[in-house]
Amino acid sequence: MSDIRPKLLIVEDDAGLQAQFKWAWPDFDVTVVGDRAAAIAALRAEEPDVVTLDLGLPPDPDGVTEGFAVLDEIMALKPATKVIVASGHGARESALQAIAKGAYDFYQKPVDIEALGLIVRRALHVQRIENENRNLAARAGEDNRVLGRMITAAPEMLKVARTIERVANANVSVMLLGASGTGKELLARGLHESSNRRDGPFVAINCAAIPENLLESELFGHEKGAFTGAIKTTEGKIEQASGGTLFLDEVGDIPFPLQVKLLRFLQERVIERIGSRKSIHVDTRIVCATHQDLEAMITDGRFREDLFYRLAEIVVKIPSLAERPGDATLLAKAFLARFAREMNPQVKGFSADALAAIDSWGWPGNVRELENRVKRAVIMADGKLVGAADLDLAEPEEDAAQVLNLKCARESADRRVIRHALARSEGNISNTAKLLGISRPTLYDLLKQYDMHA
Repeated sequence: MSDIRPKLLIVEDDAGLQAQFKWAWPDFDVTVVGDRAAAIAALRAEEPDVVTLDLGLPPDPDGVTEGFAVLDEIMALKPATKVIVASGHGARESALQAIAKGAYDFYQKPVDIEALGLIVRRALHVQRIENENRNLAARAGEDNRVLGRMITAAPEMLKVARTIERVANANVSVMLLGASGTGKELLARGLHESSNRRDGPFVAINCAAIPENLLESELFGHEKGAFTGAIKTTEGKIEQASGGTLFLDEVGDIPFPLQVKLLRFLQERVIERIGSRKSIHVDTRIVCATHQDLEAMITDGRFREDLFYRLAEIVVKIPSLAERPGDATLLAKAFLARFAREMNPQVKGFSADALAAIDSWGWPGNVRELENRVKRAVIMADGKLVGAADLDLAEPEEDAAQVLNLKCARESADRRVIRHALARSEGNISNTAKLLGISRPTLYDLLKQYDMHA
């Protein structure tokens, strides 16, 4: 049993009440202050679990402006703190306004020490439960990470991760195929960090973002004086990544003439900088990605077939976010935690309607769209929970392509809904069963029947 007492901060300017509060709860480590500056200093130094706050503080003891200013600062600095505000006679409106600003509860003056003690202990109990939930959610997030960084619980994505882990140490080129926003660079970085090249550099270049006339110099480097503006000798990305990994994003946008030079590097592992005839041996692994149909481009004569087979020694197809049921919720929670920490600490999670909207949306822009919408929602949210309106998602359209086989349709629906529920409850079986409206044994039977894992 821990001897550490929970911390309680009393913000009260009445000297008599200060003395009363100081000794009222021996099971708490109590700090008593009488003004705004001392309250914020104590908040920073002590990080109390619970705060009782009299809204009437100097220099406005008969008003509420100073008390609300303290409440606003507490919510901005330590939004998880449970604040209980004091409400004088006829000041119920102020108490309700304080609740809207983030206070946990209010008590009526004159003070009943016993009643206030019950409120304080209840607030502490809730605060501890919320802390435990946050810790569990954080651990669940870590449990759902693959390749060190990517968050997923979808079998489709776990299969991709296992494939990448298996080829990480093989000396082969890897091609990642998938729509924009599916996390190709994250997977490429994960491959690099799982390989025996992890101590070498990871260099990424987007071939579509660089003009054709500059791309050759970016990849292969140039000698001083090789062209107008070449004022010094510069290494290219291939050379910079020597001993490590070069990630070529949107490799389908490499101009046809430059494809020949890239093919020579892949065959002979040597390069020549622009303006030089000296061959430089480079030990760089190539990982590339594209959302384009390279085989169609080969047929059209826009991409070299021999280069394709050099780049695509191992091909990994990345499913879209819509093909990974449950992942949207997991990722949204991870993004919310990060953006709330950076931009709006009062935001603590998603409302039920927001989670339903995330589950039902098709995410045509994949993970990138989800990240951007969650960032916007965190900025726009007024309260502790992000609502569906903050995400700005339209009503989903009915799926026109219906499965006609009832058994297949039921199994598909069961799998999808169970995955969503597992994601929403961070893998907790009891909470998942409650969400689904079934018993735990029934849920275990379904997981076993569909060969699914919590």
